Amino acid sequence: MERLFTPFSLDGVELMNRFVFPPIKTAYGNPAGKVTDGQLNFYRQIARNGPGLIILEPVAVTPEGREHPKQLSVHLPDSAQELKKIVEVIHGEGRLACLHLNHAGAAANPKATGAKPKAPFSCTCAASGQKAEALTEAEIRDILAGYESAARKANEADFDVLEIQAGHGYLVSQFLNGKINKREDRFGQDRLLFVREVISAVRRSAGEMALILRISGDEMSPEYGLPREELPSLLDFAQEAGMSAIHLGMGSACFSPPWYFHHMSLPGNPQIDAVSRIRQLSSLPIIAAGRLGRKYRALQFVEEGLADLLALGRPIIADPQILEKWQKDQDERVIHCGYCLQGCLHRVRTGEGLGCNVNPEIGQPELKPTSQPLKVLVTGGGPAGMSAARYLAKRGHRVTLVEKEQQLGGQFALAWKAPGKEPMRESLESLVRAVEESQVSILVGRSVDAGFVKETNPDLLVWATGAQDTIPEITGLSDQRHLTALEFYRGEKEVLGPRVLVIGAGRTGLEIAEDLGQKGYEVVATKRTDPIGSHMEMVTRNLALKRVAGLPNVTVLPHTAVNTFSAVGVEIDTDGEKRTLEPFQTVILAFGLLPAPRPDEEIENLVSRVEIIGDAQEVQDIFTATQAGYQLALKY
Repeated sequence: MERLFTPFSLDGVELMNRFVFPPIKTAYGNPAGKVTDGQLNFYRQIARNGPGLIILEPVAVTPEGREHPKQLSVHLPDSAQELKKIVEVIHGEGRLACLHLNHAGAAANPKATGAKPKAPFSCTCAASGQKAEALTEAEIRDILAGYESAARKANEADFDVLEIQAGHGYLVSQFLNGKINKREDRFGQDRLLFVREVISAVRRSAGEMALILRISGDEMSPEYGLPREELPSLLDFAQEAGMSAIHLGMGSACFSPPWYFHHMSLPGNPQIDAVSRIRQLSSLPIIAAGRLGRKYRALQFVEEGLADLLALGRPIIADPQILEKWQKDQDERVIHCGYCLQGCLHRVRTGEGLGCNVNPEIGQPELKPTSQPLKVLVTGGGPAGMSAARYLAKRGHRVTLVEKEQQLGGQFALAWKAPGKEPMRESLESLVRAVEESQVSILVGRSVDAGFVKETNPDLLVWATGAQDTIPEITGLSDQRHLTALEFYRGEKEVLGPRVLVIGAGRTGLEIAEDLGQKGYEVVATKRTDPIGSHMEMVTRNLALKRVAGLPNVTVLPHTAVNTFSAVGVEIDTDGEKRTLEPFQTVILAFGLLPAPRPDEEIENLVSRVEIIGDAQEVQDIFTATQAGYQLALKY
């Protein structure tokens, strides 16, 4: 591990350590292309005692290549001056700045560009469903001019390094890929021509600036992805063209998003195999990217000689001090990313701006000490209560956190038990440790009543008691063996089989159906409306649906209402068609949750200030809960 904290020379550019922050979209910008305070806060947090090289979020070299309406811009007249604001923040923290140049091609977003996507040849991006039109040679020349202009502005903005995106199913990769590039002109006959022209255009403006080529070690799409056999020629060219390093990711934005975003449920071996292949094919320094936020895995890449530098994105977003903690052998203090994509990718897609389930401070101004310390009682040790207690204490309030169960976590303690979500367990455990190590007095196995409130006499009562199951009114349900989703995950009742009915195939119901299906139960899951798996992050949902579709013993029925339970079976209604299913030995109710009861009138009358937060206020998700606690701390 010590080697990772030694300097590394990237073609004469000296990095103070061997860590890199990869280009992660933030959606902190605005349609005008101006740099915002959110972006400055974000890059300051990432750079402070962080990776030796910070690669900014992707910029599109022409307006038609944009992916997001709030994407950072390089194509505007004042882009150099705007980008320099971020460079100065990064340099101010003693780190180097890299600009990542891209054109999304078929993956471009019409909402951001105002036009149809363009690609080497007419094709459809599976992830968006958008059909791209074929580029003309004149349009190709305009894009190459865009690369040249972007490199010139990078020089003007004092960037230290440039990175060219040539993988992940974006435009350069599309030109390289014979499954997509079916042109009959020179750009189709020689599929390396476009990337050669791109690098030449960049070199004309960038001069001898260090250049990184970003590629996918495997696009993980046999049908549409760039074949592995095409990589040797690209890598040979990268060597000949004087590239400074290869930045190695996985997947395709259009055809294999789970691999592109390194989703938590995917196996690690394909990435190891891909990096090993590239190592054998090229002598250029390799930057490995993807789920390297666990120290044992980072060490594996270094000790096995797979990579020269390691790119950590979401792990640093979850804990900007992760590298300091690793260097000081304080691994147990790391706040772990769960690779769930919920607070980051999901919020970027919706335009709300990047966030994090376990780090609500990301992109926010630094918390200031309070001038009026209060005595605070926080009731409920779930995500909202832990967040409120931790950040109120950080501001200098005297905080007591009370949880009725014997451990902290609330529903976060159940979330990781769903199929494919095991990495979230470490997120929970690290968050609990952070609260335990803060200046918070913690009481578990204790409920808060009026007597306790009188005894503690707080200035502020924070009510974060979470949510409770919704129990539907269905004829005959009381005569049927049933349990709620929370009872299922807490293991409070045994599931009898072989047949199980899950009512409510939203996020939780779909996960329960998959879990039971994997264990061999015959499962039917119903949902009154579509889509199945609603409220799930999109990549997570698509993966879950694919896994469930591969379980022959699981049947999912959308647009289906459960009307009556009787001795002969279960009467259901699917799109107006009534039928009876054979009896089930167990019914699991996943109808959703309702806020837990508010504090009673006696309690409210005892405290001058009462705040109800998290699911106790409105049932949403872990991200919203931790944000609620943080925002409350800002208020006080």
